[in-house]
Amino acid sequence: MNSSGKSIKISFYPLIVFFAFNFNLCAQPDAPALYQQYCAQCHGAELNGGMASSLVDGVWQFGAEDGYIRRNIKHGIPHLGMPSYERTMSDDDIRAVVQYIRETERNKGVVKPSTPQMVETMDYFLEVETFADNLEIPWAIDFLDGNTALITERPGRLRMVKNGVLQSEPVKNTPKVLHEGQGGLMDVAVDPDFEQNGWIYLAYSHALENSKESRPPAMTRVVRGKIENNTWVKEQVLFEAPAETYQATRHHYGCRIVFDPWGHLFFAVGDRGAGYQAQDFTLPNGKVHRIFKDGAVPGDNPFLYDETAMKSLFSLGNRNIQGMAIHPETGELWTTEHGPMGGDELNRIESGKNYGWETITYGRNYNGTIITELTHLPGMEQPVLYWKPSIAVCGLDFYTGDLFGKWKNRLLVGALKYEEVRLLQVEEDRVVHEQVIFKGAGRVRDVSTGPDGAIYVVLNNPGKVVRLTPRE
Repeated sequence: MNSSGKSIKISFYPLIVFFAFNFNLCAQPDAPALYQQYCAQCHGAELNGGMASSLVDGVWQFGAEDGYIRRNIKHGIPHLGMPSYERTMSDDDIRAVVQYIRETERNKGVVKPSTPQMVETMDYFLEVETFADNLEIPWAIDFLDGNTALITERPGRLRMVKNGVLQSEPVKNTPKVLHEGQGGLMDVAVDPDFEQNGWIYLAYSHALENSKESRPPAMTRVVRGKIENNTWVKEQVLFEAPAETYQATRHHYGCRIVFDPWGHLFFAVGDRGAGYQAQDFTLPNGKVHRIFKDGAVPGDNPFLYDETAMKSLFSLGNRNIQGMAIHPETGELWTTEHGPMGGDELNRIESGKNYGWETITYGRNYNGTIITELTHLPGMEQPVLYWKPSIAVCGLDFYTGDLFGKWKNRLLVGALKYEEVRLLQVEEDRVVHEQVIFKGAGRVRDVSTGPDGAIYVVLNNPGKVVRLTPRE
């Protein structure tokens, strides 16, 4: 009402619309930030894969429609280790992330940059050449001699490179693997005495074939055999967990195989998605195991005389080790271990020690929730180094060749997430220097010193192996 007593009709509708519109603008989910916070750890910062599959290759195993993808984000895929995000992301957040994935997918008509031919590091210029190409999810490499390499492909093939040429036919009659989720044919290791005995060792995910369950349980298995006329023969099972310990999940199998100077064979079994079981020494998962090369259990294994413990156990509390190496001078076992979101670890593994998972950790669940507030407890070991954020460690080796003299006995660490090879200088139990020596050519699955002193890097996306040498 104005001063003359007449009423004035004021419309607030434009203001309401104005504020609502601007509030909406302010409240729109930041999809790229949400993706980096919750998804990049597994699916890669560029959406092209990491511990989990690529989101921009057009392959949608659990439904290609937006509704299926939103459902999988909200409710998770537990048997593959993908958690539910319904408590940490709203429906609008999830819808925005799916839209972001779709937009990126449409824009990714981009071809991945080609492998560089030369790389500069602090100490050397590196020549980069392709050693083997057109591989399907290569996982590991080892060498029979100076002219022959073996490469595993996770779907279940063992490939051979002779005199620099990838043989077209895989080795026949290799073990049947369960290629699902993170499982398949994983490590290959050549016996240190191969010239005398011809043994080759494989680690893979093994399913119980006689299971009546729709999703047969699986576990990491270790075998050895020989190759004759390009055929896997004379197989011996060195480690097979009791059937009742097999798990229906399809992630966290481990597994690398290494040999120490005293004839021991070490391998690791991941926690299989049941982190609390890593503390239970009656179970195989979440542990490092030590046996002899013929599968026998050493008489000084730390839990040998505990009636309830698995006799092959060497350490406890290891989440998912996918890098193992023996120090060339001390014979000590070093490992790299996937943390959850944050908390990847470098550890020196000692007999009978407990490395804490999942009672203590520097990481969180992938959905951002807290696993535990504890990072230290008496009786549990601290890592030599931890990475936060995680780099998705995979593959580990001490450089032992002669081509890179300045890098002698330094650790080569592969990283899936950031597509890197890192070089670590270790003095006693401390990492005193770390540098990235190779980056951006693909997700690094394995890294190894070859018999020629070159560094061989196994890459996923693209599936290839490259060879690094110093430029003369």
